[in-house]
Amino acid sequence: MMKNSIKKPFCAIVCAALLTGCAAGSQEDVSPEEAEGTEQQTLTVEDMEYYTRFKGQDISINVYNWGEYISTGSEEGTLNVNLEFTKLTGIKVNYTNYATNEELYAKLKGGGANYDVIIPSDYMISKMIKEDMLQPLDFDNIPNFKYIMPSFVDPAYDEDNLYSVPYTWGTVGIIYNTTQIDIPEEDIDWDILWNEDYADQILMFDNPRDAFAIAEIMMGYSLNTEDEVELTAAANKLKEQKSVVQAYVMDEIFDKMTANDAWIAPYYAGDALTILEENEDLAFVVPKSGTNLFVDAMCIPAGAKQKEAAEMYINFMCEPDIAYANIDYICYSTPHSAAYEILDEETRNDPVSYPGDEYLDENTTVFVNLSDEANQLMQTLWTDMKSAENDTPNRWIVPVFLLLCLGLIVFTLVRRHIKSKKDIY
Repeated sequence: MMKNSIKKPFCAIVCAALLTGCAAGSQEDVSPEEAEGTEQQTLTVEDMEYYTRFKGQDISINVYNWGEYISTGSEEGTLNVNLEFTKLTGIKVNYTNYATNEELYAKLKGGGANYDVIIPSDYMISKMIKEDMLQPLDFDNIPNFKYIMPSFVDPAYDEDNLYSVPYTWGTVGIIYNTTQIDIPEEDIDWDILWNEDYADQILMFDNPRDAFAIAEIMMGYSLNTEDEVELTAAANKLKEQKSVVQAYVMDEIFDKMTANDAWIAPYYAGDALTILEENEDLAFVVPKSGTNLFVDAMCIPAGAKQKEAAEMYINFMCEPDIAYANIDYICYSTPHSAAYEILDEETRNDPVSYPGDEYLDENTTVFVNLSDEANQLMQTLWTDMKSAENDTPNRWIVPVFLLLCLGLIVFTLVRRHIKSKKDIY
């Protein structure tokens, strides 16, 4: 999963902090000349005293997050979120990245590193809860949880909402080149990824959970099915697709689609908004037959050494100005009510970022962790599918060519032999 960004104009929020004059700003390093004509993001917090309890104690926390998934202040006028947290609390943030949920899981399971805050996806959260890898949160230390929209409270992956605070959400859809695909947008569905007319121009996710989900939607199965017959059928469906797939990729989707090296690919909505800015010939559609709705949420691992400071960080990430700064930077959808209200009307009405409650209720499913047996079966089926030979005409090109060459050699040798016999007699 890539985590990229499109920058939008910032609209300042008026918080309760304005009444008390409590504010932590990020503009002190910007000269008047630099600030002129540039709208600066600002930070106000509701309870300044809350953030002072660790001042002067030389505390640090380790945060493990997806790449490009937090506002870094790299764009003019935007906030460096981790720096703002340190300025406000005195707590240093050691910040590192991972590329996949599985990488995060392996790092924690192996016990080779200590983290205080992690941001896994829904199904990985439920897996880690099951394996006692997360600590229950003390929500008295996270008062800003009040801003989380009701539809994201008590989710299927954390039914009692004991272990997680939603950070972002999004859907999976299809990105395509409008100059090459002549199907009307309203008619584009997942079956386009199997369309032989676009053979060798189709990219596919290189991870089993996302790939199986697409096949399961097409076959009318639950995205959380553990039925062996259904999983096997989904694998066979993916095997049928192999003949038209140019490559199985993840982050490479961005580069290939931007450079017109492929025409169609499944993609995450947040990243799609970025790529549409890079190539005006591309468009994105959320298939009408349904899709996965994913949620990334903030959690505290069981081995965290600074739990209360970690909860302070999670609360800070839920400050309205900070939640907005992050969502403005990474361009995914927000479960934070105050941050959502700051967004401009065009963004709030964008069907890519916010498809609408009716569509989400009727056409999306959130992943939950599957049993160990189902996960193992899916992985085995996925490996077998990818290693199987393509049953296409292309696969015969090389062997047929070799046979023709061999035939030509034999013909030449026989002809020479006949000629030499004629010369003798």
